[in-house]
Order: sequence, then structure tokens, then C-alpha cells
Amino acid sequence: MQEQVDQLIETLDLEELDLNIFRGRSPEESRIRVFGGQVAGQALVAAGRTVVPELRVHSLHAYFLRPGDPKIPIVYEVDRIRDGKSFTTRRVVAIQRGRAIFHLSASFQVVEDGPSHQLPMPEVPAPESLPTWAERMTARMEDMSSDMKEWFLRPRPIELRYVEPPKRERHEPRQLIWIRADGALPDSPLLHQCVVAYASDMTLLDTATLPHGIYWNDPRYQMASLDHAMWFHRPFRADDWLLYAQESPSASGARGLCTGHLFARDGRLVVTVVQEGLVRPIAPRG
Repeated sequence: MQEQVDQLIETLDLEELDLNIFRGRSPEESRIRVFGGQVAGQALVAAGRTVVPELRVHSLHAYFLRPGDPKIPIVYEVDRIRDGKSFTTRRVVAIQRGRAIFHLSASFQVVEDGPSHQLPMPEVPAPESLPTWAERMTARMEDMSSDMKEWFLRPRPIELRYVEPPKRERHEPRQLIWIRADGALPDSPLLHQCVVAYASDMTLLDTATLPHGIYWNDPRYQMASLDHAMWFHRPFRADDWLLYAQESPSASGARGLCTGHLFARDGRLVVTVVQEGLVRPIAPRG
């Protein structure tokens, strides 16, 4: 799927309009709103374009404010909050039609040594031993329309391999998924972080719905990402397999909280993700 990965790289390659202003576009897909991971990835690219290459992003905190329109460009305005000796901070606002749709703060740090420890990686089968997404979905498509089948089986830049198959019955709010870019990426640490920022919004909110028998496109519920935070702990490649260990400690007030830990195949914990999303029941009409 190198073509789709190249398209993702192109999507993340923003156009520079001015010193602190960039423009991004959405791929031509049949979406009614911009994928949240795309906006997060593009905003991180915009922030990274304004810092020196020696710095590495170590954390980001973001809010999804309004749905993005995939038919028009997104303008990213970067505020250079602070340039310090060790840490540099950037604030990015994504704008469409003169209104903010997304806000991100990112902190960058020079590479330093210090104490190191981490959570252990869960014991799971190797990704090569698990069915592909297409193989899993093909077995469940008997009652789907042709449009839905095309949507599920379309080529994607991110490959997913579930350790356990997705279920519609209620079960504990945990899931383990191997993920990677489905093709080769250039040797740019920031690009690999941006690709993982893009991918980290996939499947995470689903974890909060598992105890309730709710699925990702359930017509009974309105679902959307509300905020997103990431901490980058150790170097990694986004085109190598990463285990995305997800769980949801709480759901209440029409919101679900989810956490995720990304492990490299050698067991290193490389990224931590926390997200809260909207899971709002839709009142029946009439």
C-alpha cells in the first residue's frame, strides 16, 4: 500500500504561506468531516516546521473544537510561545471559514539522558500471525451494502491487525491492536511522530463503547473526539509494527475516557495517548 502511504506523506506536507502560517488539504475521500488524526498530524507538522531540527516533540495537548470540512483547505497559524535552552513551546490553531476548528499545544526538547523505566509490554501474538483487516472484514460482509463493503476494504495508509477480533457484544473496555504505516517512510523523526499522531485517533474511542454494545457507526449515538494528548517517550519508526494497548477507565456524562500505550516490537514503550470523546445518545425522532 505504498501509494496510500505516499498520499499520507503528501497530506502531511503542508504548504508554507508565511513565516508562521501553513495550509493543509484533505485527501479525496467520501468523508462528511475531516478525520481528527489528520488535523492533529498536520498541526504537529506546522509546529515542527518552526523549530530547529535538533529538537524533538515530547508532548502535545489538543482540543477538537468544530468538525472540519474535507472539501476546503485548513489554515494552520503557529504561535511561537517560547524558545528556551532545553524546551520550546508552540501553539497551533487550525482555521476554516475564519473559525477555529482545532487547537494544539506542543512542547519540544533537546535530546537528554536521565533515569528510565516503563510499563511492561503485554504478551501478544506476532502481527504476522494475525489476520489482516481485509481478511477479518470479508468474513463479516454478507449483509453489507456494496458501498459499505467498498468503504471497509478501501486501501488505507495505516495497517491494523487486531489481537482479538472486534465484537459487538458487551465486554471489558480493553483492546490490543498492532498498527504500522503500510509502506516505507523517509528517515524523519518528526514525520514518524506525525504519522503516529494521525494513527492514534483510530480505534481509541471505540474502547469506551465496548462495555455497552455500541459500535463505531452506531446510528443510536453521536461519537466524536473531544480532546487528545500524547507523550513521546522513546525513538521509533511508524513503518515498523507498534502494539497499541488501549483501555477505557471511565465513561460518564456522554463522554468516554480512553488511554493507549504504544510499544515497539522489542518491548520499548514509545508513546502514551489519552483521549476523551463524545458518546452521546441520539434521542429518537417523533
